[in-house]
Amino acid sequence: MAERLHRDNIVVVIPALNEALRIREVVAGALRQCANVIVVDDGSDDDTVARIAALPVTVLRNRQRQGKGASLRRGFQAALDSGAKAVLTMDGDGQHLADDIPRLIEAGNLYPDHIVIGARLRRRSQQPRYRRAANAFADWGIAWGTGYQIADTQSGQRLYPAEVAALGDVPGEDFVFEAQILISAARTLGTRCVSVPIESRYAVTAPASARGVADDTAVQFRRSHFRPLRDFTRITSHVIGQCWDTRRMPAILRQIRANPALIHDPAGDFAPVRDHPHASKS
Repeated sequence: MAERLHRDNIVVVIPALNEALRIREVVAGALRQCANVIVVDDGSDDDTVARIAALPVTVLRNRQRQGKGASLRRGFQAALDSGAKAVLTMDGDGQHLADDIPRLIEAGNLYPDHIVIGARLRRRSQQPRYRRAANAFADWGIAWGTGYQIADTQSGQRLYPAEVAALGDVPGEDFVFEAQILISAARTLGTRCVSVPIESRYAVTAPASARGVADDTAVQFRRSHFRPLRDFTRITSHVIGQCWDTRRMPAILRQIRANPALIHDPAGDFAPVRDHPHASKS
């Protein structure tokens, strides 16, 4: 049997670009849940690295910006070199809660050999409508590459089995890499995804004090590096280039419809747990 995943055999990889606003909080939260954390700084020109200098983490620095895909590849390799049984990724901007990590690990143990995605399904009203529409479009598009449906293919909070993190020659840079690795894992290893509902976190982009407001208690985030028009165009064109075959499209469509998104939600906050030989009904 595969070794059970736990806080000591998982490595958290956090790609970071100009995350001085919240990186310390993100890393400290990850350390409370997992013993090993790697931050890959993608040529930040702010105080990102200085903010975590005193924390017990591994920091890898790209001298020049190479994009999120390159940062993830580098982090994956370092994690695997350290003996990680799985790699858990989080964005450095604070929109992912470290408190959700145990739930992703639980799902990883219930669904071995699956990629676990922290799907932003809770409190979706906080998510801008254009982002929801764009994410739904991306989910459908990526299904043509994987052959099955996935809830929230654009989430950066994921748990990758070691064999998926070790995949070589996964094409695509920046955010395209995160789409492609789902497709590559499905086609090369037969890997499926299971989604765990997490909360969407969106707020203003600058501290209240910087806007002349006395109350600075609201959660603040920097502006997202993701540009919907640019990045969804890149992702869509990349996926279409791989799977566009008019002869096979009817068969692919039937396969997609026969394989709905798998959602693990034992608390029943979002949806009932779908039948699975490893799933808990509690």
